[in-house]
Amino acid sequence: MQKALTRGPSFAQRPAGLRPGWLAAGVAAVLVALVAGVSLGPVSLPPGSVAAELLNLLPGVRLDSGLSEREIAIVTELRLPRVVLGLLVGGLLALAGGCYQGVFRNPLADPYLLGVAAGAGLAVTAVISLGAGAGGALTGLPLTIPLAAFVGSLAAVAMTYLLGVAGGRGRSTATLILAGVAVSAFLSAGQTYLLQRNSDSIQQVYSWLLGRLATAGWHDVRLVLPYFLLTTVVVLLHRRELDVLSVGDDEASSLGLHPQRSRYLLIAAASLGTAAAVSASGLIGFVGIIVPHTVRLLAGSSYRVILPLSLLFGGAFLALTDVVARTAAAPAEVPIGVVTALLGGPFFVLVLRTARRVLT
Repeated sequence: MQKALTRGPSFAQRPAGLRPGWLAAGVAAVLVALVAGVSLGPVSLPPGSVAAELLNLLPGVRLDSGLSEREIAIVTELRLPRVVLGLLVGGLLALAGGCYQGVFRNPLADPYLLGVAAGAGLAVTAVISLGAGAGGALTGLPLTIPLAAFVGSLAAVAMTYLLGVAGGRGRSTATLILAGVAVSAFLSAGQTYLLQRNSDSIQQVYSWLLGRLATAGWHDVRLVLPYFLLTTVVVLLHRRELDVLSVGDDEASSLGLHPQRSRYLLIAAASLGTAAAVSASGLIGFVGIIVPHTVRLLAGSSYRVILPLSLLFGGAFLALTDVVARTAAAPAEVPIGVVTALLGGPFFVLVLRTARRVLT
């Protein structure tokens, strides 16, 4: 009895919920990324003036930012849409990464695990190759490549699901991962074949595969926003179920949860968000691994903490990474996927060293 009494307060002192301090830090990171992303570029603008001009976008606010009409146009029509797109795409990739890590009970699971990248890559390669053969008429349409990436991503996830459930009731998350590996290999082979047969399209294909956030106005933001909202609502409403799933299917069932139903709902929502992000930005790797894993190490292992913080810090991370991509080799741009890969390599070294220390 005495042990039970002394153990209770120690658990009460370690709440699993999201602490206000971490939430405030996430919101602050988003605001800093927003101002920095709009301020920095080929034409640098004062951060204070940029912040004032951003506040002017709010209803009823009218501040003198000191910016000229040309600079205001740069802020609102060129840089702000790109930064907002980075916030949305980064948030989606990090949220999907945290969701996949909970579903598969693997802290290094990737948003592209179920063939999303391979499906998008094959579809975009096919569209670009066919468009080049048709004189560029197909790829000249503004929605062609994003729509192809979106449809290809979802088709790959559907193939992975159908292959994963073909084994009957004994299926598991490991079966789904293996199905994703098989589908990715098959689709990547198809993409390689198309590139080999249409070598004149390689440069255009790889410029998309390496990832980019270039946007002409608010068009891409309006395309991604509905999927961002849908994915965010579904995943965050079911974040507690991921904590229950982490103890095992038998225990989750005894607590009244339907493990397979919850698992596939979360996979569908995360895959939809990933497909939307890929359709707008190309393939940007490592965001869905770096951000959720870092949040887990710093803020706690509960998915009630990991998912909302991954959403905030993921958006801030990609928006700031885009600043590096725009300014590191100015006036040229480094593909943002290259920058995230350069950051992801050392991160994996750190994770492997930490894992080895824990095992020994």
